[in-house]
Amino acid sequence: MTTNRLIYLPLGGAGEIGMNAYVYGYGAPGEERLILVDIGVAFPDMDTTPGVDLIFADITWLEQRRDQLEAVFITHAHEDHVGAIGHLFDRLGSPRVYARAFTANIARGKLAEYGHGDKAVTVANAWPEQLEAGPFRVGFLPISHSIPESSALVIDSPEGRVIHTGDFKLDVTPLVGEAFDEDLWREVASTGVRALVCDSTNVFTPHAGRSEVVVGPEITQLVNDSTGMFVATTFASNVARVKTLADAGVAAGRSICLLGRAMRRMIEASIKTGVLSDFPPVISPEDARNIPRENLMLIVTGSQGERRAASAQLARGKHMGLSLKPGDTFLFSSKTIPGNEKGVIHVINSFSELGVDVVDDTSGLYHVSGHANRPDLAKMHEVVNPQIVIPMHGEHRHLREHTKLAEQSRRKGVLAVNGTMVSLSGNAPEIVEYVETGRTYLDGSVQVGALDGIVRDRIRMALNGHVTVTVVLDEGDEPLGEPWCDLMGLPETGRSRAALQEVLEEDLSQFLNRAGKKMLSDDKKLEEGLRRVVRQSAQDEIGKKPEVTVVVSRLT
Repeated sequence: MTTNRLIYLPLGGAGEIGMNAYVYGYGAPGEERLILVDIGVAFPDMDTTPGVDLIFADITWLEQRRDQLEAVFITHAHEDHVGAIGHLFDRLGSPRVYARAFTANIARGKLAEYGHGDKAVTVANAWPEQLEAGPFRVGFLPISHSIPESSALVIDSPEGRVIHTGDFKLDVTPLVGEAFDEDLWREVASTGVRALVCDSTNVFTPHAGRSEVVVGPEITQLVNDSTGMFVATTFASNVARVKTLADAGVAAGRSICLLGRAMRRMIEASIKTGVLSDFPPVISPEDARNIPRENLMLIVTGSQGERRAASAQLARGKHMGLSLKPGDTFLFSSKTIPGNEKGVIHVINSFSELGVDVVDDTSGLYHVSGHANRPDLAKMHEVVNPQIVIPMHGEHRHLREHTKLAEQSRRKGVLAVNGTMVSLSGNAPEIVEYVETGRTYLDGSVQVGALDGIVRDRIRMALNGHVTVTVVLDEGDEPLGEPWCDLMGLPETGRSRAALQEVLEEDLSQFLNRAGKKMLSDDKKLEEGLRRVVRQSAQDEIGKKPEVTVVVSRLT
């Protein structure tokens, strides 16, 4: 007789921050009925993923078992939790998708880009409503975060209750969205919680998290004291912060203009779903051009230095007919995500060259995190009182430290990175299998595997340059004319002070003149020989071995 088991399997988001995707299953080993929590993206950078548009978790394991997948549950509308739903929906077998109203609005927009109608997403109500999904009953338990209607998931199974926190903070005055209700959480946990699968992002931050309400007075004072145009950027999804900024502008007698598609999209979704009911009136960019600078406030996208966002375009001189001048103020009401520092600093320096005064959050006055800090995580452990704590949403160091934190209060901590299947059945959690996981890149309109070599080849070309060698041979396998080269990303001259292209072509010509019949008649050997000559000659001339493509054409 086969014993059923309850499993947890992260495919993304455990060992990194981004591209969250967590599988829960119940049933006989290998035959479990499955649910997926979140399906997000990570963002590329030019150093490690040049040319890539987005990064997803590798869902091959789940795709192969899509007939066992009951449903997808989305905790909130941040891109790293919902951004991949349109791209991967068909690969998952077009499952049922559940989300609360605001998140559903965002998810539907992403699915519409791939031809799926509104019925692909079902709007779920908040706890105590629960939804049936195979052997599971799942409820959306409100929790505060930096985006409206964030929810933890209460996942009930025959093996007990699991609470998956999603991203969260313990904020009782979030301004927009639901406050953390400790009494409700204690009530939900009172029947016993088998496992708490918990956000780990700020486990190294030692002080308790601050409420969204504390930044309002500081921002209001800054806007009021500023002369010239005032421009602010924050995460477009942080609707509470966008409203705080807009309210501060109105209090200072300024007209409000939103710049950036994501900014407008989030505010429109908030109003449509009832999250916002009193957002100040806004004017169009066309009307903003006619407003005196000292009476205008722009709230713009691009808090992470994104090249195509409104902030970066303003930093380059002009966007939508609007430009910044000496005496204007630009506020970053946001934290720079690790890895984005170069882009943000470039924007700041560009504004500095324009004479714009830039204010960031170095002082801690104009931004608060949307994630629970270390004392808040300890508080969550105490409120829920689970048998097991499984850290998620963090790099390996975050997960390891969070595991230690759980064990300090004599709770069992399980460090489970992507691909680690944990059985939550029986007397103690057990790692029962390791699943191969990785990344999938969206490259233009095509999904490619991280091991396909495409990105690796781009990095090598970026580092070393590229040479294309063309050789023509006649019917007797004799060279017809001289070989020639096309160079990309390489200097024109090297150590010999002669043109690099001419040096390479001369060395290739000498190689062909020395090559025997056996070499000239074998494409593979000839290509390898020509490639070796180019790389060695380039090394001698410029100290680099470029990537080489050889084209051998034969007349027949």
